[in-house]
Amino acid sequence: MTRAPWWENTWAAVRIVAAGLIAAAVIAQAQVTFSLAAETGRDMTTTVVNFFSFFTILSNVSSVVVLAWASLWLWLRGRDAAGRPAVEPTALAVALASVSTYMIVTGIVYNTLLRNIELPQGTTVPWSNEVLHVVGPLVLLLDVFFGPRPRALRWTALWAVVAFPIVWVVYTLVRGPLTVNPVTGAEWWYPYPFLDPALQGGYGGVALYVVGIAAVIALVGWFVLWVDRRRAPQPAGETSGTLHDPSKNAAVGR
Repeated sequence: MTRAPWWENTWAAVRIVAAGLIAAAVIAQAQVTFSLAAETGRDMTTTVVNFFSFFTILSNVSSVVVLAWASLWLWLRGRDAAGRPAVEPTALAVALASVSTYMIVTGIVYNTLLRNIELPQGTTVPWSNEVLHVVGPLVLLLDVFFGPRPRALRWTALWAVVAFPIVWVVYTLVRGPLTVNPVTGAEWWYPYPFLDPALQGGYGGVALYVVGIAAVIALVGWFVLWVDRRRAPQPAGETSGTLHDPSKNAAVGR
């Protein structure tokens, strides 16, 4: 850990603290949700699966794993014995770009579409809700601009970034009409109102939201990759252990 410059050590610590805070927020909300389900006799299996079917929860849990991974890599492998910076592994670079995109989109969607929707009292932990929808997304946004080891991926990495949201939407729309709502008893369940055909006048209304959010995800993903490439022009190669050589930047194709 002492081999890395103070700024890298500091930001790695910020990532670890953020990961811990987000994990605590997820756990706090899970405890309330599962306890309430147990007290009211709701189906626990469905409740647990529903909880982890929210894009917000999946994005935040993923960010905990990736932020911790990034910090440990920076402390343990970020520099060689001579103190020279190592190139970030491609898998870690893609993971960081992906969770950054998902968390930023989570913040945008929640604060534009969902913040004013009233929920039953006692079902949401206020501080946890703010961490998951505001603090976490802001940390990941700041990480894009200031995080050490800029992630200079090639543009084709955008396909990897958007893959998970596509799978999640398909999963949600397929599972929705097959799941009984454990709270209301309705014969369907969707994590967000804009994905519920009953609330959007059919699947046509849902499709408009899906296309709009897909466009936001693609745009944010493109933005994350653009910033990464601006901060570290050399695209990450397939070999994770290669050391960065500034003199080769000019030879890198765009």
